[in-house]
Amino acid sequence: MKKTMKRHSIISRLASLAVVYGLTLAFASCANDDLAQNGKTSTDDKGLTAFCTGEPATRTTMEADGKFYWEAGDKIWVKDDSGNWKQSSNSPTGKTASFKFLMPGKYTAKSSYEVYYPGKNGNQNQVTISANQTQTEPNTTAHFGASGDCGIAKATRNATSHEFEFALDHKAAYLVFKPYTSNDVLKYCYLTKVEVTSDNDIASTSTYTLDPTADTGAGALTGTGNGKQIVLETKGSGAYANGFPLTNTSASLTINGAYMVIKPGTHTLRIRYWVKDVATNIEGTVTKNITSHTFAKNEYVNMEADLQIKNYDGDHYYMWDAQEQYWKGYEWNLGGSQPTLMTQSASSDYPQNSSDTNNRWYHEGGGSGRLDATQGCAGLPNVNEMTWYAAKGEPRWDADELWTTMGHLYKGGMWFKKKANISGFDANKAVDGSDWRTNGGGDHWFVSQTLPDAADAGNYFYLPALGIYASGQLKYVGNGGYYWSSSANPWLSGYAYKLHFDSGGVNVYNDGLRYNGFRAEAFQ
Repeated sequence: MKKTMKRHSIISRLASLAVVYGLTLAFASCANDDLAQNGKTSTDDKGLTAFCTGEPATRTTMEADGKFYWEAGDKIWVKDDSGNWKQSSNSPTGKTASFKFLMPGKYTAKSSYEVYYPGKNGNQNQVTISANQTQTEPNTTAHFGASGDCGIAKATRNATSHEFEFALDHKAAYLVFKPYTSNDVLKYCYLTKVEVTSDNDIASTSTYTLDPTADTGAGALTGTGNGKQIVLETKGSGAYANGFPLTNTSASLTINGAYMVIKPGTHTLRIRYWVKDVATNIEGTVTKNITSHTFAKNEYVNMEADLQIKNYDGDHYYMWDAQEQYWKGYEWNLGGSQPTLMTQSASSDYPQNSSDTNNRWYHEGGGSGRLDATQGCAGLPNVNEMTWYAAKGEPRWDADELWTTMGHLYKGGMWFKKKANISGFDANKAVDGSDWRTNGGGDHWFVSQTLPDAADAGNYFYLPALGIYASGQLKYVGNGGYYWSSSANPWLSGYAYKLHFDSGGVNVYNDGLRYNGFRAEAFQ
């Protein structure tokens, strides 16, 4: 799947200028050229001056084709001839393409005045981009004003009517999410929220400033916030009480189009689409990472995301260094008796002795010094390497990333730094400087509950908590990860080194019973 960047006029159709990326997500940036609006102002009998927008007016909510509209409750701010801030005394009562704002104060000293729209939660020229935004139905931006949409305009007096005319130039940036899926599990789920995390600020816990003199006089949203994450809730009522459906196999704004306001700038983003299976009550995330990109003011970025979750097969459970996997000849997807759920009873078809006809029994021997795997575990990290992943790989528990195995949906796993990003990594020495392949060492380390930073995500790899098979029964899926090393316990012949993790920590010990079915996976 290609990721395509397109820039458009906010009012135009989605024609493309393309740059190809290697992610399963397409996004497009679009500029608002809808600036040729005509408005008229005059002073009414109550001493109020009218600042109007006419067709095709500036707007504060955005349609699917990029057109903006004013919404109920929108107000503008202008400094009068005394230099005092004045707020419009009226506001629209509903969605409208044009509106006549009535301004208190005196506006006779100049032929033009700056108009400020700071959003519904802003004040004067101060703007707050909310870290918590809510959209209650697909393909609507009625929440923009409350989320932090903002803009500046120069209102100019019409020489004939003596009214002021202005065209709002939006200064926020906008993300337009278009998720879809062909996954047989996800297509019955709902999108409950979209979580966007940046390497720098995209929201404000304080305020930004609308500055008409910034950006070489074009005006911009200035200041630095400290909000690096925005969560857009996508639940409403009725058909959308559970969220937006994911029934579409291609991008569709009408089915689940979602919109977010962010601060413009160059950002590296991690986007987590939260989905929920209401039948099983499992809710988790599908993650997409966006490399550094400039999200320009007054533009929207059109994101098409193919939501696919990683599937892990049932064929990589092994007794330690067996020639064949634990369920060889009895695979679940070939009609065999392999249990696929923890609620299922144990199957007696698991390997039970060294005479197993499918060569699934563990590698025997050892107990008097170093013993390395030569069969099914030969390509795995040795125990020394595993200590580097556990102690220096900054393990981070992720309770929410979704994945499937053997036809069922799960979540829970650990992020580790890749070998290339672990300083001092040494296959011949553990982190304590000794060789655990011969001395039988072991240790435990605590883990972080915080995900890798968005800009650092590419330096990590993910291991799911795939559990184990013990005496023919599946256990601990979603709660614990058990991964064989290529190193046997040097002193006890029935044991080997494993890496085990759960939400509380990660350990590398030599107590892995060789007859248990742990995962045999090469690490990155």
